Amino acid sequence: MFKMMTDSFAEEYRNGPNQVIPVNNYRTWDADGAVKLRMDSAGVGAVAPISVPGLLARTAREFPKNDAVRVRNPKTLEERVWTWSQYHEDVRSMAKAFISLGLQRFESVCILGFNSPEWVIADLACIFAGALATGIYPTNGKEACKYILEVSKCSILVVEDQKQLEKIWDIRGEIPNLKKIIQYNGTPSHPGVLSWKDVMADGASMPDHDLEDRLRRIAVNQACTLIFTSGTTGNPKGVMLSHDNMTFVAHAAVTEFGWEKGKERIMSYLPLSHVAANMMDIMAPIVSGGTLYFADKDVLKSTLKDNLLWCKPTQFVGVPRVYEKIMEAMLAVGRTTKGMKKAISTAAKEAGLKYHLEGEGEAMYGLFQKIVYSKIKKALGLDQVKNFYSGAAPLSMTVFKYFLSLDMKVLELYGMSETTGPHTWQTRTRFQVGTVGTEMATAKTRLEYKSDDSECTGTEIWMWGRNIMMGYLNREDATRKDMTEDGWLKSGDLGVKDKDGFLSIVGREKDLIITAGGENIAPQPVHERVKIELPIVANALLLGDKMKFVSCFLTLNEEINKNTMEPTGELTEAAKDWCRSVGSSATTVEEILSKPDGRVMAGIQAGIDRVNKNATSNAQRIQKWTILPVDFSLPGGELGPTMKVKRKYVTEKYARAINRIYNINMVNGRH
Repeated sequence: MFKMMTDSFAEEYRNGPNQVIPVNNYRTWDADGAVKLRMDSAGVGAVAPISVPGLLARTAREFPKNDAVRVRNPKTLEERVWTWSQYHEDVRSMAKAFISLGLQRFESVCILGFNSPEWVIADLACIFAGALATGIYPTNGKEACKYILEVSKCSILVVEDQKQLEKIWDIRGEIPNLKKIIQYNGTPSHPGVLSWKDVMADGASMPDHDLEDRLRRIAVNQACTLIFTSGTTGNPKGVMLSHDNMTFVAHAAVTEFGWEKGKERIMSYLPLSHVAANMMDIMAPIVSGGTLYFADKDVLKSTLKDNLLWCKPTQFVGVPRVYEKIMEAMLAVGRTTKGMKKAISTAAKEAGLKYHLEGEGEAMYGLFQKIVYSKIKKALGLDQVKNFYSGAAPLSMTVFKYFLSLDMKVLELYGMSETTGPHTWQTRTRFQVGTVGTEMATAKTRLEYKSDDSECTGTEIWMWGRNIMMGYLNREDATRKDMTEDGWLKSGDLGVKDKDGFLSIVGREKDLIITAGGENIAPQPVHERVKIELPIVANALLLGDKMKFVSCFLTLNEEINKNTMEPTGELTEAAKDWCRSVGSSATTVEEILSKPDGRVMAGIQAGIDRVNKNATSNAQRIQKWTILPVDFSLPGGELGPTMKVKRKYVTEKYARAINRIYNINMVNGRH
C-alpha cells in the first residue's frame, strides 16, 4: 500500500536540507508529495543524495573565491562577477526576501525573462525557500503565461523588464496566489512592482531564522522545480523534479563527461525554462564549481560568435538549429574561398570524416589538426571546448558530418523534461553514429511492443532510473497514464536497441503518420532526406495522417531579420546557389511562387523523386507537395522555444492548403 505524503505529515521531518522522507511510492502528483529514491548499490548511482541548497553550500565552501557567474554590458563590455561565496549569499538573501513577501512552501516563484544572473538567483532562492522554481519562456504570450501562473500557484513573479511585465499586468488580479511582482532590469514604473535591487537589499538585512527553518524542512525526495512541457498536443503539464533528480543527474553528467573541478566555463544562452539549459547552466556548474557566463540578448540574432570569443566555453550545448546556423554561416564564408585555400579546406574535411568515421588517415588528420581545424575552432571561440552536446531534437546527419569533418564531434543526448534532461547519451569514447548512445547511471530502458486501437504499432521506449520525474503537478490522470506504479516512464518514442546497447529513435508516437491504409510512417527520417536532396529547403513537414497518401509542406531557406527574427523573403546565398544550379535566377520566395518558377519547381520535383526512390515502401512516397509562402519561425508561431516545429499549429494555420492537397486534383504535385 503506497503512502502519499502531505505537508502536514512531513512536519516531523526537520533534519533538512539533505534528509530523505521514507516512502514506497515512485510517483506523485501532489506538490508536497515525496517519492522513493532509485539508488544503485555501487558506482555513480550509489552517490549519497543531496539537496540543491546542500550542494550549493558545499560548492561555496569548496571554491569560495572562484568565479561562479560572469555577465557583461554588451555596449560598454564592463563585466560583473560573483564568486561562489557571493553567489551563495545572494541566493540566501533573495530566499529570505521571498519568505518575507509571503512565499509559502510548495507554491512557486515564476521567472519570465531572458537568461541573467538574476534569473538563476531567483530560481535557486525559490528552492532554498522550499518552493517550486518555475521558468516561463520569454517568448510566451499572455494566455500561455497565465496558464502556468495559475497551475503552478505562483506566489511571486520575477520579470525581466517592462515588456515582459505588460504581458501579465492586466491579468494579475486573475492569478489567485500572486502576492508580489519583482522586476530585475530597468526601473519599475507600475505601482506595487518591486525592484530587484531593493528586494535584494531587504533580504540581505534580514535575520536567518526563517530561512533556516525552511531549509530544515527540505527533503531531497520532494519537488523543487517545475518544468512545463511544450504543450504541442494540449495544455502544458508541470513536470515535478525532485532535489535528487536535479543534483544526481548533474553529478552523473559531470562525472561521465570528465568535467574538471573548478575549471569549466559554460555559456548561458538557451532558454533556462527548458530542462537542458536548467541542468547545463544552473546545476552542472554547481556540481563542478565552474563559471557560468551569460550571453547578451542578441546571441541568437547576431552576437553568438562575439559571446563565444568572450566566454571561450569548455563545454558547449546547442539545440540542432544552433548547430545548423553555425554551419550555414561557415558555408557562406566557404563559398567565397577560392584556389589553394579552398583545396586545403576540402581536403581537411575529407580527412576529418575519414579519420572519425573509418579510423583511417591519422597522419593527414594530425596535419590538418594543426593547420585547419584548430584555426577554425579558435576563430569561432570554440577552441577550448572539450565536449559538444546536442539535445531537444534530433540532429541531422548532414549537420553532424559537417562538424565531424572539422574535428568537432557533437554528442547527442536523448531524453525529455520528464527525465530531468538526459536518459541516454553519447560520449567521446562510447559513441555510435546514428544512435543516441547508451543509458546514463541508474537508467534502464525497456522496449515495449505497443498497439493501441491500431493507432500506433511499434516498440515504445520505457524508462526507469534516478532521473525519472516525480509526476505531473495536480494531474493524477496524466501521471497514471505516463508512469506505471513501479516507476516506469512511457516515453511516447519508438526505438530500437542494438547488441551493444546503443539506442536509436525510430519516431515519436505523437508525430507518427498513420495512413488510411494503416501504415505507420515516422516523419523525421523523411524530413532529413528531403533536406539533404534539396538544399533550398529549410523545413519539410510530412502530411497524410488518416489519408490515402502522403504529402509534404516545404519552406525555403530565407534570410532572417536579426532584430525581429522574422523571415525576410530573401533567399539565403545557399538557396540562390541551388536556384542557379537548376537554371533559375530567383532571389526571393515571392519570385518563385508568383510565376511560378518552372525551373525551381522541376528541380524540387526531381529532389522529391530521389527521396521517393529510396523510400522503404510505397506508402512512404511523397505524392504531392506544396511550398508555403514563408519559412517557419518563432514570431510566426510555427517553432517552439527549442526550435522544434509545432505540427498542430502549422496544420491548423495552413488547413486550406491541406484541404487543397487532398480534395482538389493537382498537376504533378505542384503548387
